[in-house]
Amino acid sequence: MSVFDLRLSEIHNRLQNKQLSVAELVEHSIKQISDSDDKIGAFLTLNEAGARKEALALDAQLAAGGNRGLLFGIPAGIKDNIVTEGLRTTCGSKFLENYDPIYDATVVSKLRDAQSITIGKLNMDEFAMGGSNENSAYRAVRNPWDLERVPGGSSGGSAAAVAAGQVYFTLGSDTGGSIRQPAAYCGVVGLKPTYGLVSRFGLVAFASSLDQIGPITKNVEDSAYVLQAIAGHDDRDTTSANVEIPDYLSALTGDVKGLRIGVPKEYLGEGIDPQVKERVLEALKVFESLGAVWEEVSLPHTEYAIATYYLLASSEASSNLARFDGVRYGVRADNPSNLLDLYRRSRSEGFGAEVKRRIMLGTYALSSGYYDAYYKKAQQVRTLIKQDFDQVFEKYDLIIGPTAPTTAFKLGEQVGDPLTMYLNDICTIPVSLAGVPAISVPCGTAEGLPVGLQIIGKPFDEQTVLRAAHAFESQTGFHNLRPALS
Repeated sequence: MSVFDLRLSEIHNRLQNKQLSVAELVEHSIKQISDSDDKIGAFLTLNEAGARKEALALDAQLAAGGNRGLLFGIPAGIKDNIVTEGLRTTCGSKFLENYDPIYDATVVSKLRDAQSITIGKLNMDEFAMGGSNENSAYRAVRNPWDLERVPGGSSGGSAAAVAAGQVYFTLGSDTGGSIRQPAAYCGVVGLKPTYGLVSRFGLVAFASSLDQIGPITKNVEDSAYVLQAIAGHDDRDTTSANVEIPDYLSALTGDVKGLRIGVPKEYLGEGIDPQVKERVLEALKVFESLGAVWEEVSLPHTEYAIATYYLLASSEASSNLARFDGVRYGVRADNPSNLLDLYRRSRSEGFGAEVKRRIMLGTYALSSGYYDAYYKKAQQVRTLIKQDFDQVFEKYDLIIGPTAPTTAFKLGEQVGDPLTMYLNDICTIPVSLAGVPAISVPCGTAEGLPVGLQIIGKPFDEQTVLRAAHAFESQTGFHNLRPALS
């Protein structure tokens, strides 16, 4: 068994018992990246020297004795839109190709406090705008299950790195499904926490009312460990929720007897691949066998979710990305004729096509004469979508459906058709608009490619989401399937 197949708790025990060293973990990770990343393209920046130096220091602490935290010495990857002090952070964009942050994001500080080791920064769609990781300004990421297919996006590098056994866990960001969809495509576990549970301080903003950081892991137990480390209130994030953080590990009991599950008919209707639907229905039978009950429900405003999301997210993006102007940091055009020429050329040269598309859409929606017709109307529909979830959760504990309507599609297949690409997020976007937690766990395969099951919970009820996901995982073992490349 490879060390990458071990749960974090098993690695922790081996470290404590001196059966394994932190240096060995780091070298395993660096070697796997060296052997496979020329094919996958998951990493944009590596921290080899820094990781080796940290490993030696942590091994000295182990030799001195004493109990260490569960993330102690664990090599991890960080999505490249989460700032890391002294470690290049590009957001997958040429605009930030020379940006070395002078501070850590709160989640990175929390992982440092837990004495995890950052191996490097992970490839992504530029400024998190995309669903296939083909929008990176540097190179596309490939799916470890099939190198001719996409890993999903925008956290495609984060999901592919875990699936390929390059690191033991990663952090991604999710705006409309960017943790869950790539987790589904790559056959790993991806958790989007409740909006506000994890600090966004140090996350380069795409759409501030939707962005949320979460873990991508090999299994649900590992996801609970990482969430425990990164969750919590942060005064530096004005949207951070000041709520009590429970013991997520205590929720992993395997007992879901009596749990009430709602299955939206909109998530299993038109556009859902028949094999994906079949895997979801098989998963529901597993929950039935464990004593849970499920019924079909309706989230009637789901059909408006895609339009609502792209109006709101693009509007917020046009505002957030105004700071990239060629003046303060990032790309600056050479020899501009005046200030307006500096703005125009810096942004034209620095941003890719998808980012420009969304900035223009968002600017239009916010412009005088169109604000009420588009942005304001989208906010009103968002409220209706949130009310759909509230009404279902009055009767049910969880909502379950597919994470994505299909398995991973081929590279280049949809890159020229943005509307078709956007429809891949039909099952994840409503959850983001409602701000509730959701996890994607592997629930089988279709023609050799992973299928993801999405388990959605009430606000700040990650415990129930994790409990159900862990119970399903324990009964099926789909999370143990690995691509040949790993």
